[in-house]
Amino acid sequence: DFRLQFKKDVVIDLMCYRRRGHNEADEPSATQPLMYQVISKLPTTRMLYADKLVAENVLTRAQAEAMVEEYRQALENGQHVVKSLVREPNKALHVDWTPYLGHTVQDTWETGVPLATIQQLAQKMQVLPEGFVVQRQVQKVLDDRVQMWSGNMELNWGAAEVIAYATLLDEDYLVRLTGQDVGRGTFSHRHAVLHNQKDATAYVPLLTIRPEQHRFALYDSLLSEEAVLAFEYGYATTYPKSLIIWEAQFGDFANGAQVVIDQFISSGETKWERICGLTMLLPHGFEGQGPEHSSARLERFLQLCAENNMQVCTPTTPAQIFHLLRRQAVRPLRKPLIVMTPKSLLRHKLATSKLDELVNGRFYTILKEVDDIAPEAVTRIVLCCGKVYYDLLEKRRELNLKHIAIIRVEQLYPFPEEKMVGILKPYVNATSIVWCQEEPMNQGCWYSSRHHFQNV
Repeated sequence: DFRLQFKKDVVIDLMCYRRRGHNEADEPSATQPLMYQVISKLPTTRMLYADKLVAENVLTRAQAEAMVEEYRQALENGQHVVKSLVREPNKALHVDWTPYLGHTVQDTWETGVPLATIQQLAQKMQVLPEGFVVQRQVQKVLDDRVQMWSGNMELNWGAAEVIAYATLLDEDYLVRLTGQDVGRGTFSHRHAVLHNQKDATAYVPLLTIRPEQHRFALYDSLLSEEAVLAFEYGYATTYPKSLIIWEAQFGDFANGAQVVIDQFISSGETKWERICGLTMLLPHGFEGQGPEHSSARLERFLQLCAENNMQVCTPTTPAQIFHLLRRQAVRPLRKPLIVMTPKSLLRHKLATSKLDELVNGRFYTILKEVDDIAPEAVTRIVLCCGKVYYDLLEKRRELNLKHIAIIRVEQLYPFPEEKMVGILKPYVNATSIVWCQEEPMNQGCWYSSRHHFQNV
């Protein structure tokens, strides 16, 4: 009432104490002797309430004592003494999770989209309101995307990601992104929200995919990773036909929500049988931006992996992120997805994809050698993941080495051992297989994944 009338906040300073310790078996007098000498002499809450009822002539002292005795006797007899507070659930709020049960992480899923559909959706996103003035650099991004979606330029990361969301919205999935700068993208690659340079109004092309579509919900959220990630975890556990994404501004910042990751995302299905398809996008990679802006701590996530509880992926091409995001929604398996997303690769000249790669295929857990190198000439195989691949590729091309093959692992958990066996099989003359990562040996995925390499 005070807040409604005076429009002011209220802070209640409630002074209280607990009679017992941390639990009923704890004895707090060991560390708070004087305080608990006083507390032990105070009447209990039941005594105070009984005195109040007697003083108000609601019942007599004898009746109050009889109620206590009756309660104790019921406990002795093993009777149910607590009133049920559980109401009949509202069936209108029930969600049918049956279609999402019984699937395995080994299930493959075709996630390609017909070319005509991609170009139709792209055309819709290119239409702006009359008189809408886009900022100069953003207009260049949009102009390039017109060329990419028409097949005249190869796709970059931002174009592939945005069209993935468009296809899911067109297929009646809810798409929801939260994070500190998700509208633009921390590294200015997404531009899902456009801002009019004349009047500062905003326009979201992904809201115009088709009539009565699911809402494309995008929130530049508050600077509390724990609060936002916890909320999105809850959202993802209650809405299965969706792609729910939380993006860290930098992957390092996920440690502000470590409790949510440890206690809920990685273990909620085992502890509470709550299925969750939450996706986390964590920008990761050593780009010289300092100790707080380099590592999403890949090793921590891999240490939490067991019994196929979640997926950890490191896509390195626009087509891979397109198919990975679509797989997370279209495949009826709901497991948390942890994605090590790039920074420098967003605009890397080699990190591009052809338009027909979105039309055909799926997310590939391992990417084989891309150059024309004879398998029988290979004596060394380099396995890697993430952006270090492009450093290796450019150096090998510079030195014109024909005896080294470079294989990318795009999904680190569940680890695709069988697929790796098949990819390595043609290299019959290889005498050396090494793992390369840019992180120190005690970080990255070496210690958590080397047993998989040894199995292979």
